[in-house]
Amino acid sequence: MISYMVFAIIIYGSYFAYKQFNRLPSPAHFIALPSDFKSYGIDVSHYQGTVDWENVLSDSLISFVYCKATEGTDLIDAKWQFNREKLLEKGTPHGAYHFYIPTTSAKQQAIHFLNNYQKERDDLPPVLDVETESGSADSYIKNIKIWLTTVEQSTGRRPIIYTSYNIYSKLLKAHFKQYKFWVANYSQKEYRFKDEEIIIWQYSDNGSVAGIKGKVDLNFSKIIY
Repeated sequence: MISYMVFAIIIYGSYFAYKQFNRLPSPAHFIALPSDFKSYGIDVSHYQGTVDWENVLSDSLISFVYCKATEGTDLIDAKWQFNREKLLEKGTPHGAYHFYIPTTSAKQQAIHFLNNYQKERDDLPPVLDVETESGSADSYIKNIKIWLTTVEQSTGRRPIIYTSYNIYSKLLKAHFKQYKFWVANYSQKEYRFKDEEIIIWQYSDNGSVAGIKGKVDLNFSKIIY
């Protein structure tokens, strides 16, 4: 009888561990929350193809999503409307981002984003994705501010700035002290993210999540959604 009970406990324990393990979006990449961070999220674009949101959102660890909406002055992400509709149906906290092209009009880029974004009441703040530099530093900063101010005036929400740790630390941090940042850095150096201005840390661009074909970006947030 004792042997049977021990065997049953082992089998049940193994099954429970298996179920918990498979709740993780990616056992190879989805790591424990660092200090000061409180939730997990992903960001997607047409590069992830048609996302099976039912499968993705069955994982309770994913609590927020950002989707690419627009780029430059004329590109609309091919999966923006699909992702938007599905996330609204699910009631999942989510927001939109615009991929910034520094060589074209910042004002026109903001208008393009606003024309296709269509704010909803419970949206997360809009995001400006700043990944490339061009021209003088003064002009670069001025134009980014034009996009941010235009979008904030229209939506009533102050946008978040997404960028690399390098661009954040050497350029943007000093000029955008009134803004919050979403910073990409894959070195796992937690001390880099102690700044109060940084509220989201993209810690991997190589994650695997059930319901998404191929790789996906993984993020920590200092906010509970």
